[in-house]
Amino acid sequence: MTELFASAVEVLPMSAVIPDPGSGEAPPVGAGFTTILGWVKWLALAVCVAGLMIAGATMAIQSRRGEGGEHMGRIVMVLTGVIVIAAATSLIGFLVDASATS
Repeated sequence: MTELFASAVEVLPMSAVIPDPGSGEAPPVGAGFTTILGWVKWLALAVCVAGLMIAGATMAIQSRRGEGGEHMGRIVMVLTGVIVIAAATSLIGFLVDASATS
């Protein structure tokens, strides 16, 4: 095993330089891509709003029966989804704007 490692070290150049792939520019993003991302964002937020309404209505109906406490977890999950969607769209928007100005 040590002979195999030693022969591999001999073959590899010791002064190997990591290649630079270019100027670091992002690939051009088409208008269609940003349009699709906008649609997906609004669709996802609409689903979250609908989920929040459904969780609220279910909580209101169950509270009349005295069982409304366990629905708070659903509301927290929906609001967490809204935060994740907003963070993702903000990050993508930043990256798309940064690549457009480069």
